[in-house]
Amino acid sequence: MKNLSSKQQGASLTSMLFVGGVLAFLGVVGAQVIPTYVEYQTIGKAVEKASQSDSIADLRNVFDKAAHIDNIKSITAKDLEVSKAGEKWVISFAYSKEIHLGGPAFLLLKYTGRSK
Repeated sequence: MKNLSSKQQGASLTSMLFVGGVLAFLGVVGAQVIPTYVEYQTIGKAVEKASQSDSIADLRNVFDKAAHIDNIKSITAKDLEVSKAGEKWVISFAYSKEIHLGGPAFLLLKYTGRSK
């Protein structure tokens, strides 16, 4: 009869530590990225609401009120680019966020959007 010896299979401690470290890093970065994306979505909603205004002054006022209520810190009404398309206001915005990863490394997120 043949000897039925088999090799052990599975992950080594080193590979488990490596995978755990990568997952922890992604979790930390994700915890910093998600709030910036939520703020981007909030800015988009405020821009949509402001685009229903009658004048540019009203539009900026509506956005400022929404920014105050929703705690928008990345952009102000002065940063909005406003144009007219037919009878409707079109509002565009762009801004960037930097997330410090460690040492000299940063993650740069660039957000742009416009009203519909």
